[in-house]
Amino acid sequence: MRIHCKESMHPTSLASYLQLKKCCLSSIDINMLLSDNNYTSHRLRLPIVNCFSHSILSIVEANINNQEKRMIGLEDVYKVVVAMVPLYVATVLGYGSVKWWHIFTPDQCQAINRLVCYFTLPLFTFEFTAHIDPFNMNYLFIAADAISKVVIVIVLVFWAKCSSKGSYPWSITSFSLSTLTNSLVVGVPLLKAMYGQIGVDLVVQSSVIQAIVWLTILLFVLELRKTRSDTLSSMATSLDSQSHVVSLESAKDVQTNDHVVEGLSTTKPSFCSVMKIVWLKLALNPNTYASLVGIVWAFVSNRWHIETPSIMEGSVLIMSRAGTGTAMFNMGIFMALQEKLIACGPPLTIFGMVLKFIAGPAAMAIGAIAVGLHGDVLRVAIIQAALPQSITSFIYAKEYGLHADVLSTAVIFGMLASLPILVGYYAVLEYLN
Repeated sequence: MRIHCKESMHPTSLASYLQLKKCCLSSIDINMLLSDNNYTSHRLRLPIVNCFSHSILSIVEANINNQEKRMIGLEDVYKVVVAMVPLYVATVLGYGSVKWWHIFTPDQCQAINRLVCYFTLPLFTFEFTAHIDPFNMNYLFIAADAISKVVIVIVLVFWAKCSSKGSYPWSITSFSLSTLTNSLVVGVPLLKAMYGQIGVDLVVQSSVIQAIVWLTILLFVLELRKTRSDTLSSMATSLDSQSHVVSLESAKDVQTNDHVVEGLSTTKPSFCSVMKIVWLKLALNPNTYASLVGIVWAFVSNRWHIETPSIMEGSVLIMSRAGTGTAMFNMGIFMALQEKLIACGPPLTIFGMVLKFIAGPAAMAIGAIAVGLHGDVLRVAIIQAALPQSITSFIYAKEYGLHADVLSTAVIFGMLASLPILVGYYAVLEYLN
């Protein structure tokens, strides 16, 4: 019995046939392979032959597909540019509406930010989360992503505790810069050109986990910081008013009130009372449960094959489609309100780029190797960690007043620098392979 690879595959092109001929023998004498006395039964030979033939042909098919999917041409670059240019158009319009045309006042700009933060962004998050298939996810990839985030958190905690330049607020911003990416806008077209459908699937999975887990944790930390700051400010105001009362009272009363003032100055808000306020605020924030409701619906719809009702789909889409556009428009408004175009200055811009394009991928490489990722999944994991800064992280930073200038610069200049950097990562990883 002879298996001819040419006849088994039926190549449709000369390139496929040449690749086929290169990867397997032109003919294989199975009788020679099965000449051992242990395989005298023809009933045993046929399954082994079929299995052997199927394995050879599967390997050849995979090699051909790999060669085809790793061809990045100008058309693929153009697709990425097509996805990115509209974002800059929205940013320029937002910038011009304040800087050149004076359409919006500062109060109106703040109202636009809240519109994005509490309406379009949550619906956008719900819309893409609800369409994921949670039963068909690469859990090793997700585990690698989690490990990379934990590595960065450990480093930042150590930096905040042991370094004189370290601080809790900057640790939050550094975490955002090194871990949170704009996967859907830039990642999907670019990774599709590089690695085909597997790249798209992993990027979408990464976006969903980011929305469900990491952005929710970021929101919690920002709310905790703001609540604690507000509580301390309230206590300081109370202390000032009490001191004023002391200054107007008699000497006898002064001694009594000194004890009151001393008590106020040494009292700190209890952790439990602060946490109650935080959970209450998070419960009223639609960003908290938008991703959770979305993933619950994804489980239900995929488990029992239920389609989203068209009336529900339309109600969500009418606002969610504006999510990215209004977020970039809002970023342009923010830039227009600053004195400089690069609001945070060159040193912090370079700092943000290093965290985004070096620290993030390095941590992801550690996580991926730790769980045993290899091949294209490993390469996609590293490249997607170097995608531009998450737009959502800027919206949160502006809403909670924490280094919004740094994050806006990271989003704008990160998208400009991302294309050559990501192609460079791709070339290096392919060379090492």
